[in-house]
Amino acid sequence: MNPPSPTPGAPPPAPSGPPKALLLGIGAAVLVGVAVAAFFLGRSSSGPAKGPEGQVSSGSPGTSGSAQSSVLQALPPAPGKPGQMEIPTEPVRPAFWVDVYAPGKVREALAGNAWLKEQLQKPLGKGFVGGWAAFLDTTGEDLGASFQGAVFDVMAGQFLAAPFRMVWFSGNNRAGTPALIVPEPGNATMAAFDSMSQVVRRNELTAATCPGGEGEAPSEGFTLQRWLIAEQALWAARTDDKLVFGRHPAVVLQGLCEGHLELEAPQGVDVELGFAPEPLGREAQLLTHVMGVANGIRLQFAVNGTRLVGRGISGPVADEPRLDSAPLSDELLKLIPEETPVLLALQLKLPEQLDKDTLKAFWSGKGAAVPLRTRQVAMAWTPRGDPALPTEVALVWGRPEDAAALGQLFSGPNTLESATLCGHHVLASTPDVLARLRKACEGKGPNLLNAAAPVVQGLRAPGSVSFGVNTGRLLGMLMADGYWSQVTPADSSKPRPGAAPPEIEAARRDLETLPYVGLRGTVDGNRLVPGGFGS
Repeated sequence: MNPPSPTPGAPPPAPSGPPKALLLGIGAAVLVGVAVAAFFLGRSSSGPAKGPEGQVSSGSPGTSGSAQSSVLQALPPAPGKPGQMEIPTEPVRPAFWVDVYAPGKVREALAGNAWLKEQLQKPLGKGFVGGWAAFLDTTGEDLGASFQGAVFDVMAGQFLAAPFRMVWFSGNNRAGTPALIVPEPGNATMAAFDSMSQVVRRNELTAATCPGGEGEAPSEGFTLQRWLIAEQALWAARTDDKLVFGRHPAVVLQGLCEGHLELEAPQGVDVELGFAPEPLGREAQLLTHVMGVANGIRLQFAVNGTRLVGRGISGPVADEPRLDSAPLSDELLKLIPEETPVLLALQLKLPEQLDKDTLKAFWSGKGAAVPLRTRQVAMAWTPRGDPALPTEVALVWGRPEDAAALGQLFSGPNTLESATLCGHHVLASTPDVLARLRKACEGKGPNLLNAAAPVVQGLRAPGSVSFGVNTGRLLGMLMADGYWSQVTPADSSKPRPGAAPPEIEAARRDLETLPYVGLRGTVDGNRLVPGGFGS
Protein backbone atom coordinates (compact mmCIF):
# COMPACT_ATOMS: atom_id res chain seq x y z
CA MET A 1 0.00 0.00 0.00
CA ASN A 2 1.31 3.43 -0.88
CA PRO A 3 1.68 5.96 1.94
CA PRO A 4 -0.95 8.72 2.11
CA SER A 5 -0.25 11.88 0.15
CA PRO A 6 0.61 14.99 2.17
CA THR A 7 -2.02 17.65 2.68
CA PRO A 8 -1.74 20.32 -0.04
CA GLY A 9 0.23 23.23 1.29
CA ALA A 10 1.36 21.37 4.40
CA PRO A 11 4.95 21.98 5.46
CA PRO A 12 7.33 19.26 4.31
CA PRO A 13 8.74 16.84 6.87
CA ALA A 14 11.80 17.92 8.81
CA PRO A 15 15.05 16.76 7.26
CA SER A 16 17.16 14.29 9.18
CA GLY A 17 20.71 14.86 10.31
CA PRO A 18 22.62 18.04 11.18
CA PRO A 19 23.93 20.47 8.60
CA LYS A 20 27.46 19.88 7.37
CA ALA A 21 30.29 22.09 8.57
CA LEU A 22 31.15 23.24 5.09
CA LEU A 23 27.68 23.49 3.61
CA LEU A 24 28.60 26.89 2.21
CA GLY A 25 31.48 25.26 0.35
CA ILE A 26 29.42 22.70 -1.47
CA GLY A 27 26.98 25.50 -2.21
CA ALA A 28 29.59 27.38 -4.19
CA ALA A 29 30.28 24.37 -6.37
CA VAL A 30 26.79 23.04 -6.84
CA LEU A 31 24.39 25.94 -6.37
CA VAL A 32 26.09 28.33 -8.73
CA GLY A 33 27.05 25.65 -11.24
CA VAL A 34 23.80 23.70 -11.20
CA ALA A 35 21.02 25.87 -9.80
CA VAL A 36 21.75 28.78 -12.10
CA ALA A 37 22.03 26.41 -15.05
CA ALA A 38 18.69 24.87 -14.15
CA PHE A 39 16.94 28.12 -15.01
CA PHE A 40 19.08 29.14 -17.95
CA LEU A 41 19.84 26.02 -19.95
CA GLY A 42 18.28 26.42 -23.36
CA ARG A 43 16.01 23.90 -24.95
CA SER A 44 17.47 21.03 -26.89
CA SER A 45 17.91 21.22 -30.64
CA SER A 46 14.69 19.31 -31.10
CA GLY A 47 12.69 22.15 -29.53
CA PRO A 48 10.76 24.84 -31.36
CA ALA A 49 12.69 26.84 -33.95
CA LYS A 50 12.82 30.61 -34.17
CA GLY A 51 10.92 32.25 -36.96
CA PRO A 52 12.07 35.10 -39.18
CA GLU A 53 10.99 37.76 -36.68
CA GLY A 54 12.63 36.11 -33.69
CA GLN A 55 9.39 34.59 -32.39
CA VAL A 56 9.27 30.93 -31.53
CA SER A 57 6.93 28.79 -33.57
CA SER A 58 5.46 25.51 -32.39
CA GLY A 59 6.12 23.56 -35.55
CA SER A 60 4.58 23.25 -38.97
CA PRO A 61 0.99 24.38 -39.51
CA GLY A 62 -0.07 20.81 -40.08
CA THR A 63 0.98 19.67 -36.61
CA SER A 64 0.31 22.65 -34.36
CA GLY A 65 -3.43 21.99 -34.10
CA SER A 66 -2.89 18.37 -33.13
CA ALA A 67 -0.32 19.34 -30.49
CA GLN A 68 -2.64 22.00 -29.06
CA SER A 69 -5.56 19.57 -28.86
CA SER A 70 -3.41 16.94 -27.14
CA VAL A 71 -2.09 19.36 -24.53
CA LEU A 72 -5.46 20.90 -23.77
CA GLN A 73 -7.18 17.52 -23.42
CA ALA A 74 -4.52 16.44 -20.91
CA LEU A 75 -5.09 19.43 -18.60
CA PRO A 76 -7.37 18.95 -15.57
CA PRO A 77 -10.32 21.29 -15.01
CA ALA A 78 -9.69 24.92 -14.08
CA PRO A 79 -9.60 25.64 -10.34
CA GLY A 80 -12.68 26.22 -8.29
CA LYS A 81 -12.73 27.77 -4.82
CA PRO A 82 -9.23 28.33 -3.35
CA GLY A 83 -8.19 26.09 -0.48
CA GLN A 84 -6.72 27.19 2.81
CA MET A 85 -2.99 26.64 3.16
CA GLU A 86 -1.61 25.10 6.33
CA ILE A 87 0.80 27.77 7.55
CA PRO A 88 4.13 26.54 8.96
CA THR A 89 4.36 27.50 12.63
CA GLU A 90 8.15 27.77 12.76
CA PRO A 91 9.81 31.02 11.70
CA VAL A 92 12.32 30.52 8.91
CA ARG A 93 15.39 32.41 7.73
CA PRO A 94 17.26 32.52 4.43
CA ALA A 95 20.18 30.09 4.82
CA PHE A 96 21.95 30.73 1.52
CA TRP A 97 21.06 32.34 -1.76
CA VAL A 98 22.22 32.99 -5.29
CA ASP A 99 21.81 36.49 -6.73
CA VAL A 100 21.84 36.62 -10.52
CA TYR A 101 22.57 40.21 -11.52
CA ALA A 102 22.95 39.70 -15.27
CA PRO A 103 20.41 37.03 -16.29
CA GLY A 104 20.73 37.66 -20.04
CA LYS A 105 24.51 37.51 -19.92
CA VAL A 106 24.47 34.29 -17.90
CA ARG A 107 21.90 32.68 -20.18
CA GLU A 108 23.90 33.56 -23.30
CA ALA A 109 27.06 32.13 -21.76
CA LEU A 110 25.41 28.86 -20.81
CA ALA A 111 23.53 28.57 -24.10
CA GLY A 112 26.78 29.14 -26.01
CA ASN A 113 28.93 26.80 -23.93
CA ALA A 114 30.05 23.91 -26.16
CA TRP A 115 30.30 21.46 -23.27
CA LEU A 116 26.72 22.15 -22.15
CA LYS A 117 25.40 21.91 -25.71
CA GLU A 118 27.04 18.52 -26.11
CA GLN A 119 25.80 17.22 -22.75
CA LEU A 120 22.20 18.21 -23.47
CA GLN A 121 22.19 15.62 -26.24
CA LYS A 122 23.60 12.89 -23.97
CA PRO A 123 21.99 10.89 -21.15
CA LEU A 124 23.65 13.21 -18.59
CA GLY A 125 21.96 16.32 -19.93
CA LYS A 126 18.65 14.64 -20.67
CA GLY A 127 18.58 13.21 -17.17
CA PHE A 128 19.40 16.62 -15.70
CA VAL A 129 16.59 18.39 -17.57
CA GLY A 130 14.24 15.42 -17.10
CA GLY A 131 10.53 16.09 -17.33
CA TRP A 132 11.09 19.84 -17.38
CA ALA A 133 12.02 19.68 -21.07
CA ALA A 134 8.38 19.15 -22.02
CA PHE A 135 7.30 21.86 -19.56
CA LEU A 136 9.67 24.44 -21.05
CA ASP A 137 9.07 23.43 -24.69
CA THR A 138 5.27 23.76 -24.48
CA THR A 139 4.15 26.77 -26.51
CA GLY A 140 1.44 29.36 -26.08
CA GLU A 141 -0.20 27.94 -29.21
CA ASP A 142 -0.28 24.48 -27.58
CA LEU A 143 -2.02 25.94 -24.53
CA GLY A 144 -4.41 28.16 -26.46
CA ALA A 145 -2.86 31.14 -24.65
CA SER A 146 -2.54 34.74 -25.78
CA PHE A 147 1.27 34.66 -25.64
CA GLN A 148 3.42 33.36 -28.48
CA GLY A 149 6.49 31.14 -28.25
CA ALA A 150 7.51 28.57 -25.66
CA VAL A 151 7.07 28.64 -21.91
CA PHE A 152 10.87 28.76 -21.62
CA ASP A 153 10.98 32.03 -23.56
CA VAL A 154 8.37 33.58 -21.28
CA MET A 155 10.14 32.35 -18.14
CA ALA A 156 13.68 33.34 -19.17
CA GLY A 157 12.86 36.26 -21.46
CA GLN A 158 10.27 38.01 -19.27
CA PHE A 159 9.93 36.58 -15.75
CA LEU A 160 13.71 36.27 -15.30
CA ALA A 161 14.91 39.11 -17.49
CA ALA A 162 15.63 41.35 -14.49
CA PRO A 163 17.98 40.49 -11.59
CA PHE A 164 16.56 37.81 -9.31
CA ARG A 165 17.40 35.79 -6.20
CA MET A 166 17.20 32.05 -5.67
CA VAL A 167 17.01 31.41 -1.91
CA TRP A 168 17.13 28.26 0.22
CA PHE A 169 15.51 28.53 3.66
CA SER A 170 16.58 26.93 6.91
CA GLY A 171 14.39 25.42 9.61
CA ASN A 172 12.34 22.29 10.14
CA ASN A 173 9.79 23.36 7.52
CA ARG A 174 12.21 23.82 4.66
CA ALA A 175 11.32 21.87 1.55
CA GLY A 176 14.84 21.34 0.23
CA THR A 177 14.06 23.37 -2.89
CA PRO A 178 14.56 27.11 -3.42
CA ALA A 179 12.19 30.00 -3.84
CA LEU A 180 12.92 32.15 -6.88
CA ILE A 181 12.18 35.82 -6.14
CA VAL A 182 11.93 38.49 -8.82
CA PRO A 183 11.77 41.95 -7.19
CA GLU A 184 10.28 44.88 -9.09
CA PRO A 185 9.27 42.86 -12.16
CA GLY A 186 7.59 45.74 -14.04
CA ASN A 187 4.21 46.03 -15.77
CA ALA A 188 5.11 43.96 -18.85
CA THR A 189 6.32 41.07 -16.70
CA MET A 190 3.21 41.24 -14.52
CA ALA A 191 1.05 41.09 -17.66
CA ALA A 192 2.99 38.05 -18.89
CA PHE A 193 2.48 36.39 -15.48
CA ASP A 194 -1.29 36.97 -15.66
CA SER A 195 -1.42 35.68 -19.23
CA MET A 196 0.38 32.49 -18.26
CA SER A 197 -1.74 32.06 -15.15
CA GLN A 198 -4.99 32.15 -17.11
CA VAL A 199 -4.18 28.95 -18.98
CA VAL A 200 -1.97 26.86 -16.65
CA ARG A 201 -3.43 27.60 -13.19
CA ARG A 202 -4.99 24.43 -11.77
CA ASN A 203 -5.17 24.99 -8.00
CA GLU A 204 -5.08 27.92 -5.62
CA LEU A 205 -4.25 28.21 -1.94
CA THR A 206 -4.70 31.24 0.29
CA ALA A 207 -2.50 32.13 3.25
CA ALA A 208 -3.51 34.78 5.77
CA THR A 209 -0.17 35.04 7.59
CA CYS A 210 3.54 34.36 7.19
CA PRO A 211 5.34 31.31 8.62
CA GLY A 212 5.75 31.63 12.38
CA GLY A 213 3.76 34.86 12.34
CA GLU A 214 6.85 36.78 11.18
CA GLY A 215 6.79 39.00 8.13
CA GLU A 216 4.02 41.19 6.80
CA ALA A 217 1.03 39.82 4.90
CA PRO A 218 -1.49 42.03 3.07
CA SER A 219 -4.92 42.43 4.63
CA GLU A 220 -6.43 40.09 2.02
CA GLY A 221 -3.67 37.53 2.51
CA PHE A 222 -1.59 35.81 -0.16
CA THR A 223 -2.87 33.72 -3.07
CA LEU A 224 -0.62 30.93 -4.34
CA GLN A 225 -1.24 29.24 -7.70
CA ARG A 226 -0.32 25.76 -8.81
CA TRP A 227 0.68 25.76 -12.45
CA LEU A 228 0.59 22.48 -14.34
CA ILE A 229 2.18 21.89 -17.75
CA ALA A 230 3.22 18.53 -19.22
CA GLU A 231 2.57 16.84 -15.84
CA GLN A 232 5.11 19.11 -14.11
CA ALA A 233 3.85 21.39 -11.36
CA LEU A 234 5.21 24.78 -10.33
CA TRP A 235 3.83 27.04 -7.61
CA ALA A 236 3.71 30.76 -8.36
CA ALA A 237 2.50 33.94 -6.67
CA ARG A 238 2.68 37.68 -7.15
CA THR A 239 2.32 40.84 -5.12
CA ASP A 240 2.49 44.43 -6.26
CA ASP A 241 6.31 44.40 -6.12
CA LYS A 242 7.53 40.83 -6.64
CA LEU A 243 7.03 37.45 -8.32
CA VAL A 244 7.85 34.22 -6.50
CA PHE A 245 8.18 30.69 -7.93
CA GLY A 246 8.94 27.36 -6.27
CA ARG A 247 8.30 23.62 -6.30
CA HIS A 248 6.52 23.67 -2.93
CA PRO A 249 3.94 26.19 -1.67
CA ALA A 250 5.75 26.53 1.68
CA VAL A 251 8.86 28.02 0.08
CA VAL A 252 6.77 30.30 -2.15
CA LEU A 253 5.00 31.66 0.94
CA GLN A 254 8.37 32.16 2.62
CA GLY A 255 9.57 34.05 -0.45
CA LEU A 256 6.48 36.27 -0.40
CA CYS A 257 7.17 37.15 3.23
CA GLU A 258 10.77 38.19 2.62
CA GLY A 259 11.50 41.92 2.81
CA HIS A 260 12.18 44.10 -0.19
CA LEU A 261 15.28 43.12 -2.17
CA GLU A 262 17.68 45.59 -3.76
CA LEU A 263 19.86 43.57 -6.09
CA GLU A 264 22.73 45.87 -7.00
CA ALA A 265 25.71 44.16 -8.63
CA PRO A 266 29.24 44.86 -7.37
CA GLN A 267 31.59 45.94 -10.12
CA GLY A 268 32.61 43.07 -12.37
CA VAL A 269 30.27 40.56 -10.68
CA ASP A 270 27.42 38.77 -12.48
CA VAL A 271 26.48 36.08 -9.94
CA GLU A 272 26.92 36.07 -6.18
CA LEU A 273 26.43 33.42 -3.50
CA GLY A 274 25.62 34.58 0.02
CA PHE A 275 24.95 32.71 3.24
CA ALA A 276 23.82 33.37 6.80
CA PRO A 277 25.78 31.37 9.42
CA GLU A 278 23.09 31.33 12.11
CA PRO A 279 20.37 29.40 10.23
CA LEU A 280 22.96 26.92 8.91
CA GLY A 281 23.72 25.56 12.38
CA ARG A 282 26.52 25.37 14.90
CA GLU A 283 29.22 24.28 12.47
CA ALA A 284 28.83 27.29 10.18
CA GLN A 285 28.50 29.64 13.14
CA LEU A 286 31.68 28.27 14.69
CA LEU A 287 33.62 28.49 11.44
CA THR A 288 32.73 32.14 10.78
CA HIS A 289 33.31 33.05 14.45
CA VAL A 290 36.77 31.51 14.44
CA MET A 291 37.58 33.35 11.21
CA GLY A 292 36.29 36.63 12.63
CA VAL A 293 34.08 37.36 9.63
CA ALA A 294 30.72 39.10 9.89
CA ASN A 295 27.42 38.51 8.13
CA GLY A 296 27.67 39.64 4.55
CA ILE A 297 30.38 37.34 3.19
CA ARG A 298 29.83 36.68 -0.53
CA LEU A 299 31.32 34.28 -3.06
CA GLN A 300 31.48 36.19 -6.34
CA PHE A 301 31.45 34.96 -9.94
CA ALA A 302 31.50 36.57 -13.37
CA VAL A 303 30.76 35.53 -16.93
CA ASN A 304 33.88 35.28 -19.05
CA GLY A 305 32.92 34.39 -22.60
CA THR A 306 30.90 31.19 -22.25
CA ARG A 307 32.18 30.30 -18.77
CA LEU A 308 31.27 31.21 -15.21
CA VAL A 309 34.54 32.02 -13.41
CA GLY A 310 35.43 32.82 -9.81
CA ARG A 311 35.93 36.47 -8.86
CA GLY A 312 36.70 35.89 -5.19
CA ILE A 313 35.43 36.19 -1.61
CA SER A 314 34.19 39.58 -0.41
CA GLY A 315 32.65 40.97 2.73
CA PRO A 316 33.25 42.58 6.14
CA VAL A 317 35.55 41.24 8.86
CA ALA A 318 35.84 41.99 12.55
CA ASP A 319 37.40 45.24 13.77
CA GLU A 320 40.41 43.21 14.92
CA PRO A 321 40.86 40.66 12.10
CA ARG A 322 41.63 37.10 13.10
CA LEU A 323 42.90 36.38 9.61
CA ASP A 324 46.42 37.13 8.43
CA SER A 325 47.58 37.26 4.82
CA ALA A 326 50.15 34.83 3.39
CA PRO A 327 50.59 32.42 0.45
CA LEU A 328 49.91 28.72 0.95
CA SER A 329 53.21 26.92 1.45
CA ASP A 330 54.52 24.37 -1.02
CA GLU A 331 54.62 21.86 1.85
CA LEU A 332 50.85 22.23 2.25
CA LEU A 333 50.23 21.96 -1.51
CA LYS A 334 52.44 18.86 -1.58
CA LEU A 335 50.33 17.27 1.15
CA ILE A 336 46.87 17.76 -0.43
CA PRO A 337 45.92 15.19 -3.14
CA GLU A 338 45.25 16.83 -6.49
CA GLU A 339 41.86 15.10 -6.73
CA THR A 340 40.57 16.67 -3.47
CA PRO A 341 37.08 18.01 -4.33
CA VAL A 342 36.85 20.81 -1.74
CA LEU A 343 39.69 22.72 -0.06
CA LEU A 344 39.34 25.52 2.48
CA ALA A 345 42.58 27.14 3.67
CA LEU A 346 42.96 29.89 6.29
CA GLN A 347 45.73 32.02 7.73
CA LEU A 348 44.49 32.13 11.35
CA LYS A 349 45.81 34.42 14.06
CA LEU A 350 45.66 32.45 17.30
CA PRO A 351 47.26 32.70 20.75
CA GLU A 352 50.83 31.43 20.98
CA GLN A 353 49.65 28.96 23.61
CA LEU A 354 46.67 26.84 22.62
CA ASP A 355 44.39 25.59 25.39
CA LYS A 356 40.65 25.71 25.97
CA ASP A 357 40.68 28.57 28.48
CA THR A 358 43.01 30.78 26.44
CA LEU A 359 41.05 30.20 23.22
CA LYS A 360 37.70 30.79 24.94
CA ALA A 361 38.90 34.12 26.30
CA PHE A 362 40.47 35.05 22.95
CA TRP A 363 37.37 34.30 20.91
CA SER A 364 35.08 36.05 23.37
CA GLY A 365 37.25 39.18 23.28
CA LYS A 366 37.38 39.24 27.08
CA GLY A 367 40.92 37.97 27.55
CA ALA A 368 43.97 40.11 28.16
CA ALA A 369 46.29 40.75 25.24
CA VAL A 370 48.31 37.62 24.53
CA PRO A 371 51.07 36.94 22.01
CA LEU A 372 49.63 35.75 18.68
CA ARG A 373 50.99 33.44 16.03
CA THR A 374 49.63 32.86 12.51
CA ARG A 375 48.77 29.24 11.78
CA GLN A 376 48.24 27.93 8.27
CA VAL A 377 45.16 25.71 8.51
CA ALA A 378 43.43 23.75 5.75
CA MET A 379 40.43 21.46 5.53
CA ALA A 380 40.32 18.89 2.73
CA TRP A 381 36.84 17.49 2.19
CA THR A 382 35.50 14.75 -0.06
CA PRO A 383 31.67 14.96 -0.04
CA ARG A 384 29.97 11.67 -0.85
CA GLY A 385 26.64 11.08 -2.57
CA ASP A 386 25.64 8.10 -0.42
CA PRO A 387 24.63 8.91 3.21
CA ALA A 388 25.77 5.42 4.25
CA LEU A 389 29.39 6.24 3.38
CA PRO A 390 31.68 7.61 6.12
CA THR A 391 32.60 11.28 6.33
CA GLU A 392 35.86 11.98 4.50
CA VAL A 393 37.53 15.09 5.88
CA ALA A 394 41.03 16.02 7.05
CA LEU A 395 42.23 18.96 9.13
CA VAL A 396 45.76 20.02 8.18
CA TRP A 397 47.55 22.17 10.78
CA GLY A 398 50.68 24.07 9.81
CA ARG A 399 52.40 23.91 13.24
CA PRO A 400 53.17 20.35 14.40
CA GLU A 401 54.15 21.70 17.86
CA ASP A 402 50.41 22.19 18.52
CA ALA A 403 49.69 18.43 18.20
CA ALA A 404 49.12 17.86 21.92
CA ALA A 405 46.83 20.89 22.22
CA LEU A 406 44.86 19.79 19.14
CA GLY A 407 44.45 16.33 20.67
CA GLN A 408 42.72 17.94 23.65
CA LEU A 409 40.61 20.29 21.54
CA PHE A 410 39.40 17.44 19.28
CA SER A 411 38.90 14.83 22.00
CA GLY A 412 35.25 14.20 21.20
CA PRO A 413 33.47 10.85 20.72
CA ASN A 414 34.56 10.53 17.07
CA THR A 415 38.04 9.01 16.88
CA LEU A 416 40.40 10.79 14.51
CA GLU A 417 43.49 9.41 12.82
CA SER A 418 46.57 11.60 13.30
CA ALA A 419 50.07 11.90 11.88
CA THR A 420 52.75 14.48 11.08
CA LEU A 421 53.21 14.75 7.32
CA CYS A 422 55.08 17.29 5.20
CA GLY A 423 55.66 19.53 8.20
CA HIS A 424 51.95 19.60 9.13
CA HIS A 425 49.92 17.88 11.82
CA VAL A 426 47.02 16.00 10.22
CA LEU A 427 43.75 14.89 11.80
CA ALA A 428 41.71 12.63 9.48
CA SER A 429 38.25 11.17 9.82
CA THR A 430 39.24 7.71 8.51
CA PRO A 431 42.44 5.72 7.89
CA ASP A 432 41.78 5.88 4.14
CA VAL A 433 41.71 9.68 4.21
CA LEU A 434 45.01 9.78 6.08
CA ALA A 435 46.53 7.24 3.67
CA ARG A 436 45.63 9.45 0.68
CA LEU A 437 47.38 12.44 2.23
CA ARG A 438 50.42 10.34 3.12
CA LYS A 439 50.62 9.08 -0.46
CA ALA A 440 50.48 12.64 -1.82
CA CYS A 441 53.12 13.86 0.64
CA GLU A 442 55.51 11.05 -0.26
CA GLY A 443 55.12 11.74 -3.97
CA LYS A 444 53.41 8.41 -4.63
CA GLY A 445 50.34 10.16 -5.99
CA PRO A 446 49.52 13.52 -7.61
CA ASN A 447 49.25 16.49 -5.24
CA LEU A 448 48.24 20.13 -5.73
CA LEU A 449 51.71 21.01 -6.96
CA ASN A 450 50.83 18.84 -9.97
CA ALA A 451 47.60 20.78 -10.67
CA ALA A 452 47.18 23.11 -13.65
CA ALA A 453 49.61 26.04 -13.59
CA PRO A 454 46.92 28.73 -13.04
CA VAL A 455 45.58 26.76 -10.05
CA VAL A 456 49.04 26.43 -8.46
CA GLN A 457 49.72 30.11 -9.11
CA GLY A 458 46.39 31.09 -7.52
CA LEU A 459 46.98 28.95 -4.43
CA ARG A 460 50.46 30.41 -4.01
CA ALA A 461 49.20 34.00 -4.14
CA PRO A 462 48.97 35.80 -0.76
CA GLY A 463 45.52 35.51 0.77
CA SER A 464 43.65 35.21 4.05
CA VAL A 465 41.08 32.61 3.05
CA SER A 466 41.31 30.38 -0.03
CA PHE A 467 38.52 28.18 -1.26
CA GLY A 468 39.04 25.70 -4.08
CA VAL A 469 36.50 23.40 -5.72
CA ASN A 470 37.53 20.67 -8.14
CA THR A 471 34.11 20.75 -9.82
CA GLY A 472 34.83 17.83 -12.15
CA ARG A 473 35.93 15.50 -9.38
CA LEU A 474 33.17 16.70 -7.05
CA LEU A 475 30.22 16.33 -9.41
CA GLY A 476 31.54 13.14 -11.02
CA MET A 477 31.88 11.45 -7.64
CA LEU A 478 28.51 12.67 -6.37
CA MET A 479 26.78 11.38 -9.50
CA ALA A 480 28.47 7.98 -9.29
CA ASP A 481 27.73 7.68 -5.56
CA GLY A 482 24.12 8.63 -6.18
CA TYR A 483 23.79 5.90 -8.79
CA TRP A 484 25.32 3.20 -6.59
CA SER A 485 23.28 4.30 -3.56
CA GLN A 486 20.14 3.42 -5.54
CA VAL A 487 21.50 0.11 -6.85
CA THR A 488 23.55 -1.26 -3.94
CA PRO A 489 23.88 1.19 -1.01
CA ALA A 490 27.11 1.12 0.99
CA ASP A 491 25.32 -0.51 3.94
CA SER A 492 23.70 -3.17 1.75
CA SER A 493 24.62 -6.84 2.02
CA LYS A 494 24.19 -7.31 -1.72
CA PRO A 495 27.40 -7.53 -3.77
CA ARG A 496 28.12 -4.56 -6.00
CA PRO A 497 28.49 -5.23 -9.74
CA GLY A 498 31.99 -4.88 -11.13
CA ALA A 499 31.21 -1.72 -13.09
CA ALA A 500 28.49 0.83 -13.63
CA PRO A 501 26.54 0.86 -16.91
CA PRO A 502 28.38 2.52 -19.83
CA GLU A 503 26.15 5.61 -19.80
CA ILE A 504 26.91 6.21 -16.10
CA GLU A 505 30.64 5.86 -16.67
CA ALA A 506 30.45 8.15 -19.70
CA ALA A 507 28.54 10.76 -17.69
CA ARG A 508 31.10 10.59 -14.88
CA ARG A 509 33.98 11.07 -17.32
CA ASP A 510 32.22 14.02 -18.93
CA LEU A 511 31.68 15.67 -15.55
CA GLU A 512 35.31 15.14 -14.60
CA THR A 513 36.39 17.42 -17.46
CA LEU A 514 34.89 20.43 -15.66
CA PRO A 515 37.40 23.02 -14.40
CA TYR A 516 38.87 23.86 -11.03
CA VAL A 517 37.31 27.00 -9.50
CA GLY A 518 39.27 28.97 -6.91
CA LEU A 519 38.16 31.91 -4.77
CA ARG A 520 40.34 33.98 -2.48
CA GLY A 521 39.76 36.79 0.03
CA THR A 522 42.55 38.94 1.45
CA VAL A 523 42.11 41.07 4.56
CA ASP A 524 42.49 44.80 3.93
CA GLY A 525 41.42 46.80 6.96
CA ASN A 526 37.92 45.65 7.87
CA ARG A 527 37.05 43.91 4.61
CA LEU A 528 38.04 41.03 2.37
CA VAL A 529 39.36 41.96 -1.06
CA PRO A 530 38.26 39.33 -3.61
CA GLY A 531 40.48 37.42 -6.01
CA GLY A 532 39.75 34.46 -8.28
CA PHE A 533 41.67 31.74 -10.09
CA GLY A 534 41.07 28.41 -11.76
CA SER A 535 41.97 26.02 -14.54
